[in-house]
Amino acid sequence: MRKTLSAALGLTAALTMGHALAHTPLCACYDMGDGSVLCEGGFSDGSSAAGMDIRVVDGSGQPIVEGKMSEYSEFEFDKPQGAYTVIFDAGPGHQVKIQGRDIVE
Repeated sequence: MRKTLSAALGLTAALTMGHALAHTPLCACYDMGDGSVLCEGGFSDGSSAAGMDIRVVDGSGQPIVEGKMSEYSEFEFDKPQGAYTVIFDAGPGHQVKIQGRDIVE
């Protein structure tokens, strides 16, 4: 019985770790050339990012814009003046940060 329980726990742990690795968050943002920025999110296994938190913070980390990914896993906002960072937040340890200077047309 003890051997079976240990084997079951080991298998569960292995499957859980593999499942966690399969959900790496992905996010890309584009300067649309009209004063707006469009971000697209998702996960490495093809899962949607709909409803996931996303925020834009200024150079000192203060929130400028906060929202959620749309049903199409997109988020659009007006491009801020100065330094900013986009943070796609898929939960603890699963954040993607994109510096504004890296977002180009």
